[in-house]
Amino acid sequence: MRSNYKKLGQFILGVSFKNKGLNVELLLGVSITKRFIPSIANTVGTDMSTYKIVKRNQFAYGSVTSRNGEKISIALLTEDECLVSSSYTVFEVVDTDLLEPEYLMMWFRRSEFDRYARFMSHGTVREQFGWEDMCDVELPVPSIEKQREIVREYNVVNDRISLNEQLTQKLQDTAQAIYKQWFVDFEFMISKKYAESIGKPELEGKPYQSSGGEMEYCEELEKDIPANWSVGSFTNLCDITMGQSPKGDTYNSEGVGIALVNGPVEFGNYFTVKTKWTTSPTKMCKSNDLIVCVRGSTTGRFVISDGEYCLGRGVCSFSANRHQNYVNLVYKNSLNELLTLTTGSTFPSWSRDDLNSINVMIPSNYLLSVFEKIAEKLFSAVELAQKENEQLLSLNKLLMIKLSKA
Repeated sequence: MRSNYKKLGQFILGVSFKNKGLNVELLLGVSITKRFIPSIANTVGTDMSTYKIVKRNQFAYGSVTSRNGEKISIALLTEDECLVSSSYTVFEVVDTDLLEPEYLMMWFRRSEFDRYARFMSHGTVREQFGWEDMCDVELPVPSIEKQREIVREYNVVNDRISLNEQLTQKLQDTAQAIYKQWFVDFEFMISKKYAESIGKPELEGKPYQSSGGEMEYCEELEKDIPANWSVGSFTNLCDITMGQSPKGDTYNSEGVGIALVNGPVEFGNYFTVKTKWTTSPTKMCKSNDLIVCVRGSTTGRFVISDGEYCLGRGVCSFSANRHQNYVNLVYKNSLNELLTLTTGSTFPSWSRDDLNSINVMIPSNYLLSVFEKIAEKLFSAVELAQKENEQLLSLNKLLMIKLSKA
């Protein structure tokens, strides 16, 4: 053990306060993402006095590590207090002038800690990382000033990531709201050309349907839609390329050839993650295509392509020459309907025919072009924020390495 590494047991104390007075109502669980999350347990008729209270700056963790995604569920509470199941172990730092709780939580977030916890877990039916195992954890404990400095650096990066995620969500929500207003509610703004063509120039800039825009009955949808619009399938808007796996002996993990996308293992938070390459690519996608998982339990998941990739058997691409953002939003808004068409009980999948079997609105080219310009600005800002987050996450990894050398 390095001189600055110390056993955790001398810094922490197990606590177990039951909710006997029923004063705490907020029930949370702990996820493998190291966060407290709302509990999905059915508590109707449950005696809540047996649940444990967790207070601010206390930890809770689930000792069972088998069938837990190779991770240990542990989190630090930053709120006032909550309840957790009695199956969780709750503990606190004895002296926060010796060990900063947030510094300790950083240690728990390291992938190396998850691997250690799984390796040290034991048991016949369910493998567990018990309290004694937790106390035997060794970690560097520098001066409290150094710990707090590391935590500050980490929080600055995390706060920026959080701001970017909030910005991304607002931009995506804005694009979704415009999509619904224009292509679901038909309340896009009337153009000058259309207003003049019907002899009502005063309607320019007014919402289409509520201002008396011409509507026609659509038999496929059994409702009125704007005049000169039509209903078709995805292939009326884009090319769908179904993936095809290249020969196995062409795979490599050394970065030789074209990056391969087989399924969600290569889907990152926003962009693709490169894990395998092939020297004999078959089906290809291009940058900005929508890549969709079409096989297995993750059918329906999608990611935006950030380059040219070989498409494996488990995915397909939606590639539009002019209106990619519209195609992406049509897909997202059709996902629930598509999932009802999934075939195969053991191994669900989508075929090209499945993807083309749903009705897709085909608006006028003029309106699609206007929408694309607006959506492009929104999603370009999303892309910039996500690229910055990729860099920030890399910086976080460096801070984690710094943690082990503190």
